[in-house]
Amino acid sequence: MFTSTSHADLAKAGAADVLIPLIRTVATIGFAIAPCSLGFVIVAVSEQLIRSIMVGDDPEMLMSDLQNQFPHHAIELNANDDDGLVAKVVELIERPDKALELPLDVRGTDFQMRVWDALQKVPAGTTVSYTFLAEQIGAPNAAQAVAQACAANPLAVAIPCHRAVCVSGDLAGYRWGIERKRVLLDREANV
Repeated sequence: MFTSTSHADLAKAGAADVLIPLIRTVATIGFAIAPCSLGFVIVAVSEQLIRSIMVGDDPEMLMSDLQNQFPHHAIELNANDDDGLVAKVVELIERPDKALELPLDVRGTDFQMRVWDALQKVPAGTTVSYTFLAEQIGAPNAAQAVAQACAANPLAVAIPCHRAVCVSGDLAGYRWGIERKRVLLDREANV
C-alpha cells in the first residue's frame, strides 16, 4: 500500500507520527507450531529473534492468540525453521536441565523487563515467590504487580514465569494453565 503525504502534512504532524504506523503495518511475524509434551507450542519469529512462545491444546487458538498479540503485523506460516528455533524451544520444554541460549526479542514496560530479567536468573528446579521477586527488583510492595508481569510474559518457558509461586509455596495462576505449570515444575525438579 502506498500512502502519499504532503510536506505540509509532515511538518504539521511530525515525520515520526506519520511513518511509525506505516512501519508497523508492514512488519512480518513468521510462526511455526509443533507438538510437545504440553500440547502444542507456537513460536513467532521476526528478524531471526523469537518474539513470542505460547503453549496450548489447540493450534487454531494459538494462531488466534498470536494474531491478537500482534494485531498490526503480517502473520505468516514459516515452513522453514532454518535456525532450528522451534526445535530448540521444544527441547527447552522437554529438557529444562539443558541450558539453551535462545535469541529473544523481549519487549515490555520497564517494570515487566525487570521482573522478567529476575525470573531468568531463577535456576531450573527452584521456585521463588512473587514477594521475593518484588524485593529483588527493588519494589517490595509490588507482589501483585509482579504477578501481573508474569501473566503478561510473551515468552513461555524462555522467561520462566512458571517458577514464580505464592509465598506459601502454592501454585498460583499461569497464563498457559496451572496444570502446565505443575508439569514444568515437576519436570525441572526431577532433572
